Amino acid sequence: MWTCVIINKTACCRSTPRKWKVSGMKLSKTGRAGFTLVEIMIVVALIGLLASIALPNYVKARDNSQQSACVNNLRQIDGAAQTWALETKQGPNATYTLAVLMPYIKLDSQGNIPGCPANGVYTPGATVAAPPTCNIPRHVLLP
Repeated sequence: MWTCVIINKTACCRSTPRKWKVSGMKLSKTGRAGFTLVEIMIVVALIGLLASIALPNYVKARDNSQQSACVNNLRQIDGAAQTWALETKQGPNATYTLAVLMPYIKLDSQGNIPGCPANGVYTPGATVAAPPTCNIPRHVLLP
């Protein structure tokens, strides 16, 4: 036989005089700590979303940086050609090679003229008056 009583706003039922059972909601701690699978999946999805937003901007910034560095290298080569022409008393129609410009350009650690950061190839101008070029289309030294 079951007898039910209300103790401190909680319903309790007993089947024998010594055993009481709480029939309301009971909070229990199981001792397990950690994240659920759903929480981990949400975090991974958010990281993926942020990466998909940031990656195209990173690639664009890298391309712009490489273009700027290349144009600055072309400007150095052009300035070195102008200086070479002045020091050797050459006219604006004189031809030159990159080898004769080496004393007029700050060389890299291996003693070479700095290359295009996007792996382009520099070509000297046909004459001192013509600017040097890079074979990558957007890397252009404007007059």
